[in-house]
Amino acid sequence: MDNENLDGMMEEDLDNIIILNDEDGKEVRFEFLDIVELDSEEYVILLPVTEEDDDNEAESGEVVILKIEDTDSEDEESYVSVDDETVLNKVFDMFKEKFKDEFNFSEDEQQ
Repeated sequence: MDNENLDGMMEEDLDNIIILNDEDGKEVRFEFLDIVELDSEEYVILLPVTEEDDDNEAESGEVVILKIEDTDSEDEESYVSVDDETVLNKVFDMFKEKFKDEFNFSEDEQQ
């Protein structure tokens, strides 16, 4: 996903579910997991939610890491995909360390 605008973001029943539009304009649901700061930049950690996950929260799968960028409006942010594998790995390692007691991470998980 590239340059998702938070205009399409919605929280539903405090479930931490947000909806973003992908590059084709299709709505994609994510569970918000955390925001991680690295080198004065913020990154959002999201877990894709499928229709099967709607009734019970997803506990496995790959997370999506997007960089948060400000927009001209102080009420909006943009999420931008990150191509730098080193940055992605650092952010994911920080997330894993912070939530090591709450999530079951497998050794071969990737972003």
